[in-house]
Amino acid sequence: MKELFELFVSFMKIGAFTFGGGYAMLPMFQKELIESKKWITDEEMMDYYAISQCTPGVIAVNTSTFVGYKVKGVWGAIVATLGVIIPSIVIITLIFSILAEFSDSQIVMHAFGGIRACVCALILSSIIKIGKKAIVDKLTLCVFILVTLFSLFVNFPVVIIIVAFGLLGFGLSYTKAFKNKFKEGIRE
Repeated sequence: MKELFELFVSFMKIGAFTFGGGYAMLPMFQKELIESKKWITDEEMMDYYAISQCTPGVIAVNTSTFVGYKVKGVWGAIVATLGVIIPSIVIITLIFSILAEFSDSQIVMHAFGGIRACVCALILSSIIKIGKKAIVDKLTLCVFILVTLFSLFVNFPVVIIIVAFGLLGFGLSYTKAFKNKFKEGIRE
């Protein structure tokens, strides 16, 4: 029960103190889940983020569900998911009720401009941290460059890009394993 409460509080902190969606939450996920609680590793975090992008729903909610499940099974998944969404529900309800009266205010407009710039910086920081762990050889660098170019200049659905390069990675690793077994067979 104590670990479920810790899960809830950790994800509630993440949900309450990060703005800008799943990518902006990555630094908080890293600090709380990897560095502080040591519930997951950097590699697992990258895997959960990748899977969360491929599954329907919000990245932050999906990631919370996966981490909660790893830590404490089905109840952990439920508790972590509730922890990350409850602050958003409360904050959005409060902001909407207040913001309706001040939506034309220049101060509010400038505040949102500052928040958007901050979120961009947090996302860039996350990209650099993940990139250092994910880009480990020439092949992963090529995939990174190709996916970046596709996403910036070609109007492909993101799901197709993710699935295509996932299949490419699977195919290349399968081919590499086959070549290694073939070489071992020749040596014998």
